[in-house]
Amino acid sequence: MTIRRAQRGFSMLEVLIAVLVFSLGIIGLAGLLIFAIQSNHVAYLRTQATFLAHTMADRMAANPAGLWEGAYNADYPVPASTADCAAGCGPAELAVHDQQQWSTQLQTFLPNVSGKIDCETNGIAYKPPAIYISQRPPYGGTCTMQLDWNEAHSATGKQQLHTFEWKFQP
Repeated sequence: MTIRRAQRGFSMLEVLIAVLVFSLGIIGLAGLLIFAIQSNHVAYLRTQATFLAHTMADRMAANPAGLWEGAYNADYPVPASTADCAAGCGPAELAVHDQQQWSTQLQTFLPNVSGKIDCETNGIAYKPPAIYISQRPPYGGTCTMQLDWNEAHSATGKQQLHTFEWKFQP
């Protein structure tokens, strides 16, 4: 039984090539996993922004007197206040309390967040008397809500500003 000299070490070369191909596949899978994690985080932030926007719209709809007075028009987050409606409060105080609560939620769930709410009556000169506001007439105008926050950009890993803008009628 003779072994040819030309075949010596050939099996070792095959093993090394197989290890190289396997390593490249693992590196590709790791990159795919990192991209998936980043995409999930971006989706989480966008879901939080949508949920928080709807939460504030619901708060605004629950306080039509404050809404008609323009009490929700502000840049967010608002400065901290001691507004507390545990014992009851009027429409303006409720709006301040809502703004403070929402600002805390924004800062908790969205990184480096800023926002703005601007409600307009769209030229409607009629403002219902206070007795009718308490019976919840529909708000006669539209509101524009804008939220800006930083989210990781998948290609560079740097923070990128993302904007959520919503025009609605509470």
